[in-house]
Amino acid sequence: MTTITATQAWPGSSDAPVFREPWEAHAFAMVLRLHERGLFSWPEWADALAAQITAAQARGDRDLGDTYYQHWLSALEAIVAAKGASSAAELERYRGAWDHAADRTPHGQPIELQPHDFGPSG
Repeated sequence: MTTITATQAWPGSSDAPVFREPWEAHAFAMVLRLHERGLFSWPEWADALAAQITAAQARGDRDLGDTYYQHWLSALEAIVAAKGASSAAELERYRGAWDHAADRTPHGQPIELQPHDFGPSG
């Protein structure tokens, strides 16, 4: 399997990084991994991503390329929920926990989830 890092450029492209932020590379890798594991076909993924981009454009996204991986992540969340691999509620619970963990983590340190990041019920 080919590993792409945030500082590599696509073959034949300019020297600009493929991903502007590490989370973009992680979202990209998650899609590839879930596809490899058979959660969805590539045409299903393309349809899910196109639906997210179309919806964003309808909401006024100027489509300058800077929001592409936000659409990628939204499509990933939608297809994971649609396939029953997780629920929208579970994804929201983890999003909140990550936000809480990030808020308490000093800059430059790894973010680690702890039971209290999920709220009073842990």
